[in-house]
Parts: sequence; C-alpha cells; structure tokens
Amino acid sequence: MKIARRAISGVLLLDKHAGLSSNTAVGWSKRLLNAEKAGHTGTLDPFATGLLPLCFGEAAKFARFMLDAEKAYRATLKLGQKSSTGDTEGQIVETRPVDVDINKVNVVLARFAGTQTQIPPMHSALKQGGVPLYKLARQGLEVERAPREINVTKLRAVSLEGDELVIDTVVTKGTYIRVLAEDIGEALGCGAHLTALRRTATGGFGLEQAVTLETLDGMDIVQRDAKLLPADSLAMALPEIHLDAITAKALQNGQTPRIASLSMPLRDTENYRAYGVQGAFLGVATASQCDAENATLTALRMMAPSLVHNAENP
Repeated sequence: MKIARRAISGVLLLDKHAGLSSNTAVGWSKRLLNAEKAGHTGTLDPFATGLLPLCFGEAAKFARFMLDAEKAYRATLKLGQKSSTGDTEGQIVETRPVDVDINKVNVVLARFAGTQTQIPPMHSALKQGGVPLYKLARQGLEVERAPREINVTKLRAVSLEGDELVIDTVVTKGTYIRVLAEDIGEALGCGAHLTALRRTATGGFGLEQAVTLETLDGMDIVQRDAKLLPADSLAMALPEIHLDAITAKALQNGQTPRIASLSMPLRDTENYRAYGVQGAFLGVATASQCDAENATLTALRMMAPSLVHNAENP
C-alpha cells in the first residue's frame, strides 16, 4: 500500500556524510519525513561532508536567497602530491618533496585572501554544450573554461603536521576549494590535493544546528518535524517589514499595494521579508517607487495563503 506523502514546509539542516550525493541526501530525508516535495539550496560534492540545508514544500520558493550566501569550510590538504581531480577521488599524478613550516604557510595563505579569479576545474558539474565537465574529463578531454571572480573573505591555517595542512576558509558563491587547495600547494612549491572537506556554515546557519541522517533515522516523526526550521529562515539576510491585514491580503492576491507612514524607509528594487498580522510570514516582496513616506510592494515569492492563514490561526 502506497503511503500518502505529507505537505510539510520547512528547512532541515543536514550534516551530510562523505560518499553521499546531495540528491541522494534529499531523497533519504524526504522519505524519513514522509514529505511530498524536497530539494536543496546548492549541491555539496559527494566527497565533502557537512552542512547541507534542505527545503521542504513552500520553503523551496526561498532557496534562491541562499544561493549567493558565503560558505565556510574546513579543508585538509595533503602536501607534496597532486591529484588528477584535486581530491582523493582521482589518481596521484605528481609527487614532490615538502619543505614548509607554519610561517611559510601563513605568508602564502595571505596571498589568497580577497578578490581574485579562479578557473573552474574539469571535474565539476558545470556544463559546456549541455554536457557536465566531469563527463568530458572522464573521456580524457579538457576544454577551455572562463575564469570567474571569487572572494576569499577568510583564510587561516588551523594546523600543520608533517605534510598535512588544515585550513579554515570563508568564500563566496562559485569558489572551488579543490582549486584553492591546488593553488596553495603550487605557491608552497610542493603541490597539494584535498583529502577532506567539511562545510561548517552557510547563509547564517552553522553545523552545530545540523542533524545527520543516522540521527534523523532514530527519531520518531514528531522529533523529525521539530528539526524543521521555518521557511523564512532562508531569507534572514533580507530586511523585514510588517504589514496590516488589508495590505497583506492585497499583496497575497497579486496586487501592488502602496504603503504609507513607514517606520523605516524602503529602497527601490530591494527585497524584503514581509510579515502579516501576528507575525505570520507572507513571503518576499520587492519595493519600488519609494520616497520619504511611501513605497509600492510587488510580490516576488509568496507562501501559500492557506499556510499563512494557519499560522495566524493556530
């Protein structure tokens, strides 16, 4: 007998283990929560572990506001060896002696802080002509890739023991830690590849809030539901506005209400988390035609009215 799925909404912070693809993690979590709809806010390589925010139901509408968030990682580098893929999934293609100390490491890491360009690796999910680059790489092909601008906002050494270097880094969207590790190895004069990668934070979420699939599997359904964060947690980087019942209903109905006597000035083209009566999350709206006293709101992504109604009338 087929079990009916539940129309739940919320955000699950998963601590993904190594060897599991992001899509597989979504599938397992969806089954454990018996949910109708689920997705993620950006893939985490099977090789990597750590924080993977998953969206259920209406929360998926707001995943886009996480895509540009900075991400924090702890990476372990094997110095003196280069890999064909930049990590342990490839073959060792070059070995060199390691002659570094922590002072040299700190000097080199300082060079990689800030805005720079990075060429995406062949072993990545980026597509060219509709084909993922990693599929071309498996055929022994290499194609030209356009460099992209990234920003390394934090980079520090955690430890250096023999030929193993552990670093913490915070980077912007589109940064490949494998490439960063290889570049650091080259700058140290010995080469390097990743042997471990763990995402520790993203979009205001921390790993301490996350749960593993194994732990989730050992819970009952009430305990699993309690792990879900509200949908607006994905958009917490946006400023918030609170609307009266009439304005909130107009926004939900697709109208563009003009609001006056704002307690805070709104800015043209800026997005806002909108809340109705009793603090119910309505969704994200864009402000326009803003002046000192008035602004027009346009719905960008809205919660289903039934969910808002239930939040207002528990």
